[in-house]
Amino acid sequence: MNTIDWLGFVGVFLILLAYILNVTNKVTSKSLLFISLNLVGASIACLASILLNYIPFVILEGIWALISFFSFITYFQQHK
Repeated sequence: MNTIDWLGFVGVFLILLAYILNVTNKVTSKSLLFISLNLVGASIACLASILLNYIPFVILEGIWALISFFSFITYFQQHK
C-alpha cells in the first residue's frame, strides 16, 4: 500500500468508527467525538480522493467534511 492508500484507509476507518459507535449507542450523532471523527475522517478521505483524482469521491467526501465542519461549529456555538 502506498501513502494515498493509507490516507484513504485511515479516513474511511474514522468515518466507519463514528458510525459503529453511533449505531451501538456509544455516542450520539450530536456528540463532539462523532462530529470530530466524521470531520477528520472525511477530510482525510477527501484528500486521498483528490490525490487519486477521483472526482466522485472528492465530491462525496468534500460535502461530508463540509457538513461535519458546520456541525462542529454549531456544536461549539451551542456549548458556550
